Amino acid sequence: MKNYPSGNIRNLAVIGHGGTGKTTLVEALLFVSKATTKMGNIQDGTTVCDFEPEAIKRHMSVSMSLAPIEVAQPEVDNCKINLLDTPGYADFIGEVATALSVVESALVVVSAVDAVEVQTEAVWKLAEKLKLPRMIFVNKLDRENADFSQALKQLRAAFGPNVVPLQIPIGNFENLAGIVDLLQNKAFFNSLRGTDGKGNTGGKGGTNKITGEPIPEELATSADFEELKDMFVEGVVVADDTLMENYLAGNPLPAEQLRHALSKGIVAGSIFPVVCGSATKLVGIDRLASLICETMPCQLEAKPTLVQAGDTLHEISPDATANPLLKVFKTIVDPYMGKVSLLKVVTGTLKPDSTFINPRTHHEERIHALATMRGKEHINISEATAGEIVALPKLGNTLTGDTLAPKNTPAIIPVVQHEPPVIGIAIHPKAKGDDDKLMTALHRLCEEDTYLVVNRNDETKQTVIYGSGETHLAIACERLKTKFSVEIVTEEIQIAYRETITIKGQGEGKYKKQSGGHGQFGVANLKVEPLKRGEGFVFVDQVVGGAIPKQFIPAVEKGIREAMEQGPIFGYPVVDVKAICYDGKYHPVDSSEMSFKMAGLLGFKEAVGAAAPVLLEPISRIEVTIPSVYQGEVLGDLNSRRARIVGTESGEDGQQVVIALVPEAEVLRYAVDLRALTRGRGKFTLRHDHYDVVPQQIAQKLPKRGELAEAGTHL
Repeated sequence: MKNYPSGNIRNLAVIGHGGTGKTTLVEALLFVSKATTKMGNIQDGTTVCDFEPEAIKRHMSVSMSLAPIEVAQPEVDNCKINLLDTPGYADFIGEVATALSVVESALVVVSAVDAVEVQTEAVWKLAEKLKLPRMIFVNKLDRENADFSQALKQLRAAFGPNVVPLQIPIGNFENLAGIVDLLQNKAFFNSLRGTDGKGNTGGKGGTNKITGEPIPEELATSADFEELKDMFVEGVVVADDTLMENYLAGNPLPAEQLRHALSKGIVAGSIFPVVCGSATKLVGIDRLASLICETMPCQLEAKPTLVQAGDTLHEISPDATANPLLKVFKTIVDPYMGKVSLLKVVTGTLKPDSTFINPRTHHEERIHALATMRGKEHINISEATAGEIVALPKLGNTLTGDTLAPKNTPAIIPVVQHEPPVIGIAIHPKAKGDDDKLMTALHRLCEEDTYLVVNRNDETKQTVIYGSGETHLAIACERLKTKFSVEIVTEEIQIAYRETITIKGQGEGKYKKQSGGHGQFGVANLKVEPLKRGEGFVFVDQVVGGAIPKQFIPAVEKGIREAMEQGPIFGYPVVDVKAICYDGKYHPVDSSEMSFKMAGLLGFKEAVGAAAPVLLEPISRIEVTIPSVYQGEVLGDLNSRRARIVGTESGEDGQQVVIALVPEAEVLRYAVDLRALTRGRGKFTLRHDHYDVVPQQIAQKLPKRGELAEAGTHL
């Protein structure tokens, strides 16, 4: 693949709801640009971007994938488009966020059958937050019940009047023949003639005719056409004052001036053009590739990158002659090839045999051969200018989010913090002795997927992985086996309950043992009192008169602490207790540290048992962000989970934020339930707040500590 200057590179994220045909659209763009000689198929698992076993198995994208294409432009230099194909399923919204963080624009794909769906809104908001220019592609116009006019209405209702039609379809359903480009005022039919209808050309590629033809008369004279043409022109001229004046004066508007205003408006975020076609029938695909090159921004037109040097932040713009600065945005872990890092050249020109410093680790990284990736295929390149995306293998001390800077230039590109994972599952290796192997695999898995978090809970002795949803976790578990050969068993997360006392109590610990020779003897009289929640443990020595020699008092406390590890009700740790040792007995020969340790243990158990012990459960503070229409349902659902509503607040975009305190045990699967309750439009954050008493009727149904839930699945 040849090298391209920054002005000829377009980095574009393909985003949208699951099932809108994003991966098939990328496949079509690869084919019409002759990067491939045959179109792959989702159902057959033969697409370039969905090459992972988990994606092939589920017939859907599960991670971001890079697919560069080269587009021949008449009368101008060729253009390179780095397409970042992203998943559409809600569990993998983090992959979308990652892709959007390194591109200059986004292509939002919607179905002509379903139009604006939940994830369409979600990814639009992500792109809007980053102020990225957007183009909308209405796909699947060849499907039954496809309706371009209705889709356009929904898009404008959801995203505003800046959504402007740039193309309209010729025909519909099985009679879809092409598209009309309102910018050029020409018709573009399926130009890949000579194929077998499936994109197969016998290895010769299609005949890519992009010059356009006259618009069919019956369409050009229709009222719908005139209405859409006016909507297009009125939407574009607002981006250019001179063009607006000419339009109001009734003067002709040359296509080149409209194109310039369109591109200007797209970059400024005042125009979101709507194009259309069919990825499977290759209708409108060649024109789409050209439009991306003609109107979407390159790196030189993108907003500057924020860089931190020491305590100061400053902006840098791409400059091929500057010292290169690289941003690592994704890590791919291959069990055979090792680690491959995807990087964006933020500024400068990257060449082989360069040396960089990682400011986070202060380690040097040497760059050897340069490559880009098309799906899983590595394509060698000789150099990479600002804006280019490259793949570098075996960067030993570099992780996702790191910056690579020239020596003596400790510049760091700040990492955007993503939302914490919301659902977890406990796992352990199927084979005994594989614990170290599992932890190594988990570490490598988290390098690849930064939206996974692993936590080892020493209290419950469980290893828990947290992710963005059930499918996300299921795929992570599958990858442990397919990539790292670790078979695991999953189980429910155990709640870290605790026990405490509610009244004062006392007990006598007597340890007496005689087995010939010196025996064991020790008596400790103890009182216990409840402390305020969260105060932990206090030990007080009130022994007088030498009833227990001073050297044995620490042993009594040690025995108490050991007894606190296992409470009298369910065997959970005892907390928030004050223990007072006020009396005891000893024997000058048989007493020892061991005997008083056992006396402290026995005395504490008796005292706690007499002090009305109760079970405590962790209480979390939850903040649920939802459209106001779902507020009543969410409040009712939280009440059913024993939540105490703290209040509600107004959030962004007119949404409501419900704040509540809820038992942790009641929200282990809340991510799944909230998604169903709000049709995928709700989100929440969760953090531990405090411990509180478990109601008696609930406590009676709980298993004792150590009585594990039956293992779920072997993976």
